Amino acid sequence: MNPLQARVAQWVREDVRALTAYHVPPAAGLIKLDAMENPYGLPDALRAEWARVLCDAPLNRYPDADAPRVKHQLRATQGVPDGCDILLGNGSDEIIQMIVLAVAQTGRAILAPEPTFVMYRMIALYAGLRFAGVPLREDFALDVTAMLEALEREEPAVVFLAYPNNPTGNLFDERDIAQIIEAAPGLVVIDEAYAPFAEASYLSRVLQYDNVVVMRTLSKMGLAGLRLGYLAGAAAWLQEFDKLRLPYNINVLTQFSTDFLLQHQAMFDAQTAELRRARDELCLELAALPNFQVYPSRANFILLRVPTGQGTPIFDHLRRHGVLIKNLHGQGGQLLDCLRVTVGTAQENRTFLDILGHYVAA
Repeated sequence: MNPLQARVAQWVREDVRALTAYHVPPAAGLIKLDAMENPYGLPDALRAEWARVLCDAPLNRYPDADAPRVKHQLRATQGVPDGCDILLGNGSDEIIQMIVLAVAQTGRAILAPEPTFVMYRMIALYAGLRFAGVPLREDFALDVTAMLEALEREEPAVVFLAYPNNPTGNLFDERDIAQIIEAAPGLVVIDEAYAPFAEASYLSRVLQYDNVVVMRTLSKMGLAGLRLGYLAGAAAWLQEFDKLRLPYNINVLTQFSTDFLLQHQAMFDAQTAELRRARDELCLELAALPNFQVYPSRANFILLRVPTGQGTPIFDHLRRHGVLIKNLHGQGGQLLDCLRVTVGTAQENRTFLDILGHYVAA
């Protein structure tokens, strides 16, 4: 260990040094079907109008710290109920971080079913908390008995439930979620990142519970580059989380863009409706491949289990031929031999299927 490494080891927390940074694979030149993005860009006319709006953004000034125009558009277009507070984040990740930091005390736990969104575990560990993962059933449904036992054993400060779940794509049963909400000693965060594709939500019911908040993002509906997430719920919770929000966390370009683009919500709704239709068609075609197991999806991606030992070879074959999907095989456990593909345009989906079909037929 050289002097620089020794100094880093002395001052950086040991548990942080043991972590692995979140990896985003390079995608230049590839059909990108790995990150659950909306594949459709803005129409040219709308893009030009958006550019004119951005010309008025005062880049020499700090953005509005509270972003009231953004919150107004979210209430108008996303179905946020009257009486709910809204907290904005630089993507959902920052909101998860605010929530976890707000409850972080020595010995406390964060709980979630697994496999699920990796940032629940990662941010809990960043904050020095214990993470309790409860395995899903073989069909990726909630194991309610195991969840209730874990709630009693761990007494978690926060339970995260992705609805639909990532990377499995399924909606958990509402009766199972109700049991967890009723038994949870602390907060339950229902993560609805894929709400535009799920046609199911807790947002309208969030104020019926005193221990539930709903988290969403604009990323999946077509605005991933803006990095805007939001939390909706009772003021008593959100006012505490807001104390951990860094000043000016939503930049002026994101604020101007969101205010303008949400006035065109109907366009995004049409795009997500098309992606839902394409998702269902893609599921049928994948299910017709021999020895492929395709899991039902209510998101804009599909989880599939391929023949034993073929997960990484199929992933590598697709990448060599210009298509990038997500290889989940390396996570092991219930995700052995599993791949996840984002629903793309009709041409992207066709290219993916053709390349995959050539591999299967070889």
